[in-house]
This record gives sequence, structure tokens and C-alpha cells, in this order.
Amino acid sequence: MAEPKLVLPTMDAIRSWHGVSVPNPAARHALADFEGLIAALEELRGDLVFEDEPAGFEAALQACKDQEA
Repeated sequence: MAEPKLVLPTMDAIRSWHGVSVPNPAARHALADFEGLIAALEELRGDLVFEDEPAGFEAALQACKDQEA
């Protein structure tokens, strides 16, 4: 089975940015899994949100403040 095209550029980036090489075949194999992980995350784009109700936290803070007054 051929390696995904992402493996070699990722190895080069790790070497360039961090000054280390992929230590063993298992690490190189793990890099091959990144392509599938990236694809899975791209499928979730637009479905994930940081907070469903951004005002909820502010409202809770205000309610606590109002109770103290």
C-alpha cells in the first residue's frame, strides 16, 4: 500500500520546524492516519460550535451580580 501524499511533506515540516525526524516506522505509519483524521474533521465543519448560547455565560454573570446588589 502506498503512503498518502501527506506523509512526506509532514515529515519535512516536522524536521524543519522542530529539528527532529520521525523516529521509527510506527511514527511514520501514524502520520498516514492524519489524512483520514483531517477528512473526518472537514466533514464536521459547520456542525461544531464553541458555544450554543454565547449570551448564556454573560446572563449567568449578570444574574449573580443582581443577587449581590
